[in-house]
Amino acid sequence: MARGRFITFEGGEGAGKSTQVKRLAARLEAQGLEVVTTREPGGSAGAESIRALVLNGEADRWSPVTETLLMYAARRDHIERVIRPALARGAWVICDRFADSTRAYQGAAGGTDPALIAALEAHILEDVRPDLTLVFDLPPEVGLERAHARAGAEMRFESKGMAFHQRLREGFRAIAAAEPQRCAVIDATAPMDAVEGAVWTAVSERLAVHG
Repeated sequence: MARGRFITFEGGEGAGKSTQVKRLAARLEAQGLEVVTTREPGGSAGAESIRALVLNGEADRWSPVTETLLMYAARRDHIERVIRPALARGAWVICDRFADSTRAYQGAAGGTDPALIAALEAHILEDVRPDLTLVFDLPPEVGLERAHARAGAEMRFESKGMAFHQRLREGFRAIAAAEPQRCAVIDATAPMDAVEGAVWTAVSERLAVHG
């Protein structure tokens, strides 16, 4: 059986990724594909337990290096229990955040040594790499306003301050610029239906899905 495809959604806070994950999943399912939607940190029982540790509490609860290690502990469990088995059976996996979020949040914005993150990527991800990454780009002040409007319990990263979120946006843009063959930048300031259209264009053109 052919390996499935792995699509990741990335971007700062309030970018509207979760809504667009659901919309893309519905369109792919309409093509007769098995689709698994998941998220990070989280996606498996063990990883969800780590999510609760990382996303709650004071902004300085964990150092960036500790956050990096926690994220990769969660990511490994997620890969082993959800992502790799789904891809092996031919399913399409859509994940709301993956390894690029660690590069951007803990690396570019938080200051963790990129060499540490790269080493963890190599050992933890192994052969599990996205076929396509959609980077949702918008000014951080817009994203934070949206995020605070839907405020829930998990607001630790939203509280880190505007300078952090400016570095975060620059980090995601740098990733997209460095890997254009994998990444497509989506204008997340556009209306919801326009964003959905841009997502579908990127997926259909790059992964040869039609409909």
